[in-house]
Amino acid sequence: MKKTAAFLTLGCKVNSYETEAIRGMFEAAGYETVDFKEVADVYVVNTCTVTNIADRKSRQMLHQARKRNSDAVIVAVGCYVQAKEEELLHDSSVDLVIGNNRKSEIVNLVEHYLSEKDKDNNKIVVDIGKEKDYEELSIISGMERTRAFIKIQDGCNRFCSYCIIPYVRGRVRSRNEEDIIKEIRKLADSGYKEFVLTGIHISSYGSDRLNYTEDGYKEMPLAKLIKAISGIPGVERIRLGSLEPGIITEAFVKGIAGIRQFCPHFHLSLQSGSNTVLMRMNRKYTCEEYENKVELIRKYFEIPAFTTDVIVGFPGETDEEFRETLDFVQRIGFSHIHVFKYSKREGTKAAKMPNQIPEEIKHQRSNELISVAKKMSMDYKALFLGRIEKILFEEEAEIDGNIYQIGHNERYQKFALSSGENLINRIIPVKAEKMLTDDILYCTMLQ
Repeated sequence: MKKTAAFLTLGCKVNSYETEAIRGMFEAAGYETVDFKEVADVYVVNTCTVTNIADRKSRQMLHQARKRNSDAVIVAVGCYVQAKEEELLHDSSVDLVIGNNRKSEIVNLVEHYLSEKDKDNNKIVVDIGKEKDYEELSIISGMERTRAFIKIQDGCNRFCSYCIIPYVRGRVRSRNEEDIIKEIRKLADSGYKEFVLTGIHISSYGSDRLNYTEDGYKEMPLAKLIKAISGIPGVERIRLGSLEPGIITEAFVKGIAGIRQFCPHFHLSLQSGSNTVLMRMNRKYTCEEYENKVELIRKYFEIPAFTTDVIVGFPGETDEEFRETLDFVQRIGFSHIHVFKYSKREGTKAAKMPNQIPEEIKHQRSNELISVAKKMSMDYKALFLGRIEKILFEEEAEIDGNIYQIGHNERYQKFALSSGENLINRIIPVKAEKMLTDDILYCTMLQ
């Protein structure tokens, strides 16, 4: 009988990519994948530590796995491990503790543990700050999907005052372009059409290897990579994960604007619309510089989509600073904003800052910004009414008793088409007719 393995991802898209790669390694070694809620021989929890809530969730999921099968091998991997290794080593629910940059060894480590050769040596955690090499992982076996996330780098050198990630992911380490191209080529051959380049800080891609200064990328390695990917047969769309404003130069934007497959959807990290808050966050740009980057993108792309993250209730944030943020985001006109209430993170500079904001004020500001963001999102979607858009259909869904084919346009706006034909993984030109829901545009197929 085949041994079974179950996998759970907590946190970001990078973790999702890594879990998928780990799943493929276990399947290649003869394991059968089962749902995490089922009884398995091995449970792998890819943990997150970005907030205290993420820490608690990581512990809960590890303990749940132990309850499901007391004889299973419970493996904790990832960022929470990197931050709290000693705590996990004394947790009876966990058998193996594997940090970042050691995930490629996971199957061998589990097999070694099962052989009972070394039950006491269950810690494989490195000093991530000293790691200089990118750990190569790739998706071995694809799922039936239309969009693939491709990890192109790891680590971050920015040290924002609120963020623990540089301490648990280490410094910037870029993946070899040849390995990225090889993985995308394989996935394109298997039918994937859209590829999202992701990482911990993709704006730094290549900065550890190529000619880079704080003023920008003289050789623009990310633009060079996008161009190389565009030449792979079968690649219809290239999308980017979160970007920092610093990478947006005229040369960079002009270069990617000439690539047919590039999707004009920019997740341009903001965090605050107040210069004084940005300074306390150690964000290394001003609101004026950010706005200039947005205008530069609009110079080369028609109605580009801008999405972002904003933290409310950062230590010392005054009512005036919050109002500056509200005014700024409306001036930019984002298509979507991820709103986060500041969460004190042990080990960061912000956790020790004075004037921590009470939870009730954070909650009030969060609700106000979410309301403003929702209106901006609706206004942006209205720009597509009457337009011809190319939709990559991804799934079938029922809405108010009707069956629709659901997909996204290049700017990551969601569309629904009523059709009895299976359109999944096809790119179809449609006309946007009306709003079906607050989040979805109803469209018709061109005659």
